[in-house]
Amino acid sequence: MTTPWEQFKTAARLEKTDKPPIAFIVDSPWLPGYAGIDTLDFYLRPDLWFDAYRSLLDRWPEVTWVPGFWVEYGMAIEPSAYGVQFFFHDDRPPSLEAVVTDPAHWANVPVPDVKEAGFMPLALRLYRYAEERLHAEGLGINMVVSRGPIVTACWVMGVSSFMTGLITHPKEIHKFLDNITTMIIRWIHAQLDVLRHPEGFMLMDDLIGMLSVAHYHEFVEPYLRRIFDEFEGIVRIYHNDMYCPHLNTVLADANFEVYQFSYEADILEARAQMGHRVALMGNIAPMQVCARETPEVIYRVTQMYLDKVAPGGGLILSLGGGISTGTPIENVEAMVQGWRDWNPAQADPNRETDPAILKYFNYREGSPSADTPRRERRTRRQTRRTRVEHR
Repeated sequence: MTTPWEQFKTAARLEKTDKPPIAFIVDSPWLPGYAGIDTLDFYLRPDLWFDAYRSLLDRWPEVTWVPGFWVEYGMAIEPSAYGVQFFFHDDRPPSLEAVVTDPAHWANVPVPDVKEAGFMPLALRLYRYAEERLHAEGLGINMVVSRGPIVTACWVMGVSSFMTGLITHPKEIHKFLDNITTMIIRWIHAQLDVLRHPEGFMLMDDLIGMLSVAHYHEFVEPYLRRIFDEFEGIVRIYHNDMYCPHLNTVLADANFEVYQFSYEADILEARAQMGHRVALMGNIAPMQVCARETPEVIYRVTQMYLDKVAPGGGLILSLGGGISTGTPIENVEAMVQGWRDWNPAQADPNRETDPAILKYFNYREGSPSADTPRRERRTRRQTRRTRVEHR
């Protein structure tokens, strides 16, 4: 019998599947609540962490969990190698605070040792523990994760300092990004080396959406390509859930197989812009639909997405991001059941006619609702600070 991971790999290669696989990103914003435990216990007790992930395989065996058995402390692991300050909480992932914001300082720091720096050795040890337990059941971990160079730099030196530094200190920023990229490549290798059968990794970097196309080519593309080129031959997933359609065309050249993107993006437009060169993983709204709507609505939205997008190929059904904090279990079940019941032979992109459901296809924050004025004000504020342009 074909496993969910095998189906995922087939879709990632843009090969034909009976129907699109379904996959979810899950981690510490959602899993402690799902398991009924404190977030600190989720991080500190390997047995509880393992049991939370293991239960997903029994509850929803058809789903590919990306990455599954993910060792993470919120956003902390990669920035921890550079000495970022952390504040841990009982009910949510840790918050981070930059300590040094001067680009000149970061231009000359040594590349961290990924087997000794920050939380990295703890994560590697926990991966070994999980692999031993899973191996006893004939299972294993298929993929690992790293944050990307831009988001890591922003956590280490602060978003404002980094974005300003693109203009005021470009040479120093390049040196720091080169340092981080080297660290990320070593970090991914170190994680893959722990696994018995490594087959993929996910790179997460959504802050690139704040940059113009020109700045993408100058400050992002060389470093993304270094990372993805290093791991030719395994499944490479790029997660970027910031709304940035202006980058879709250039991102298609970054050399990854799967793109998970914002729920606000037009998935059909993204497919056209990227020229069917990557599989698209998404992009039902994680908060507005999966966390807040009723199971009936979620079921219908799921079937609507499959009706409209699956016939074009290259789809991995998912959310436009990870499962959000507080999402009810029955809502996840409704999405999975909608996928189970969908029949590709009966796909009809025009079957759903209810505006209350249709509004969630390519849902945007500005969609008409009672709080539209507030959302529009927020959108305008975000737009003003979204792109850093050459002047």
